[in-house]
Amino acid sequence: MGAVNRLVVFCDAVGSGSLGMEAKKRMRKGLYGVFGEAFGSVGVRASGRVHQEDRGDGILAALDPATPPTLMVGRWLETLYQSLREHNAGTGERLRLRVGMNAGPVFDDGRGLVGRAVDLACRLCDSSTAKRVMTDAPDADLLLVVSEWLYANVVAEGGRYIEPEHYWSERVSAKETDERAWFHIPRLTGPPAARPSGPPGEDPLPHRTGGGPALGDGPPPPRAGTGTPSGPGPGPGSGPGPGSGTDTGSGAGSGGRQITAHGDFMYLENNVIHNFTGFRKDRAPRRADGSGGADDAGGSGAPGREAGERS
Repeated sequence: MGAVNRLVVFCDAVGSGSLGMEAKKRMRKGLYGVFGEAFGSVGVRASGRVHQEDRGDGILAALDPATPPTLMVGRWLETLYQSLREHNAGTGERLRLRVGMNAGPVFDDGRGLVGRAVDLACRLCDSSTAKRVMTDAPDADLLLVVSEWLYANVVAEGGRYIEPEHYWSERVSAKETDERAWFHIPRLTGPPAARPSGPPGEDPLPHRTGGGPALGDGPPPPRAGTGTPSGPGPGPGSGPGPGSGTDTGSGAGSGGRQITAHGDFMYLENNVIHNFTGFRKDRAPRRADGSGGADDAGGSGAPGREAGERS
């Protein structure tokens, strides 16, 4: 008997290489459990209409030609997704799967399945693109990758549980394979947002430092007893320039000293420091009557550094 057109499914468990022996046993039990339930939902498990091979941390399967492919990208996929959710509920060891799916001539030589349809299903599942998508979607338990042919001839036609508008296409290059494939994460309407990357050991997310509140943060707190903002002060071209500041004193009703400055830090009020990088207390200006100066400013006759100044 020669090659027969079949729908091919190849599945791989994400992160299985880092598991110990006992964890691998639990992973495999869960994998066969959710696959068995999914195959049962389309009526192929009990009837023997599926050829299934063990791949250690994955499964290779080929469906009987009489099995409608719409069932596999519809009901089968939905059942697999729901089974994974139930399996992972309340467990510390999540089972996450990448699934490649293709169709074409497949030959069973008695030792296993061979054919380009098999090769491509495996490439789609194991591609760097598929692995990157799962990295970008850490909350996703299931990713389906289908070939261009399968999307155009089956998925795009729609049907029950089939959402062609929620698939997206990307190029897949692996070994001799270089073609477009279609990706789908159940319950997502498109590709996940790429996760920012940075040097090892650093937080990949951007940090906001200095410069005042960002849009949407709201105004800075009001000055004690005035109701006016105590933020960075007037915009460019008015008032003191960057790095200068104003000591508003410590009136009886203020509850503490408030220092407003322009530059890397915003304000200091009631011993609460906001966006602080450092400050210096200089000699206070002498008033016209001769009073004031360093003593009134709390100094000892010469400019000094506060304990919080960065040197």
